[in-house]
Amino acid sequence: MQRKLLFIINPNAGKRMPDTIMDIIRKEIPAHVYYQLVVWKNKDHFDEITQILKSQDYTDAIAVGGDGTVNRVAATVVNTGIRLGIVPVGSGNGLARSLGLSMQIETVIRQIVQGRSVKIDSGSVNGIPFFCTSGVGFDAHIGGLFAASVKRGLSSYINITMRELLRYRAKTYTLIINGKEFQRKAFLITVANAGQYGNDFYIAPQASMQDGIFHVVIIKPFNVLKVWGLLRRILGRQAFLAGSVETHTASELTIVREEEGSIHFDGEPYLTGKKIEFRNLPASLEVIVGELFTAV
Repeated sequence: MQRKLLFIINPNAGKRMPDTIMDIIRKEIPAHVYYQLVVWKNKDHFDEITQILKSQDYTDAIAVGGDGTVNRVAATVVNTGIRLGIVPVGSGNGLARSLGLSMQIETVIRQIVQGRSVKIDSGSVNGIPFFCTSGVGFDAHIGGLFAASVKRGLSSYINITMRELLRYRAKTYTLIINGKEFQRKAFLITVANAGQYGNDFYIAPQASMQDGIFHVVIIKPFNVLKVWGLLRRILGRQAFLAGSVETHTASELTIVREEEGSIHFDGEPYLTGKKIEFRNLPASLEVIVGELFTAV
């Protein structure tokens, strides 16, 4: 079957202008590969894009943007047989990094043309699809502040995080994991399908996207003076060795908190109720991977 690629471009993601990105795509795609480019104009426009994607027999949906764009496109093609590709131009690029894709546009387009692919798991949180991480607590809090921030990029994310470290207070959660119910006071709880948030920031380095289970990472309250030690563990892919970190594995789990509030899915903030349910969906998404990706 001949491949048909639809590049879905978010003009608001990254620092490159969409015209520049489209010029690079046109230059790098070989003449024998059929493709089309569409610019995602606004939220309502995505319904039209979805109709084009599914009615015109496209084999590949290529998300050109950041983690939010990738999540939206991936959620559209999960369990459809349409393959997901990523041209990462966002701040974190969590799924693209986890799939071993290049952060250089020219190189990643060549990887997309090559078309090496695997099937990975996805997750759902209260019915909302996610592909890298979801959770509650500090990271969801930061996600909401970052989404509302005028400044984008890694430096803005770090500045917001450092400021809020001194303000945020841990909360009490009830967890039901593998039939066991228990309580934890936690700074954050991350449900990880992939190992990282983005920018190679590995909260769950032992997680795999192909084993049908989540790694549930609980960071318990800690002395803020020890945050640099915790960060070194995370950046060194050793978060599970930190004294304030507790890890569980499960294909399904429930978290109940004392009040409604924010969660995040792939970094996108979302307001929801007290009860939060997570479910792993094995081998539900076919994705294009880079040379550095190691299949399980």
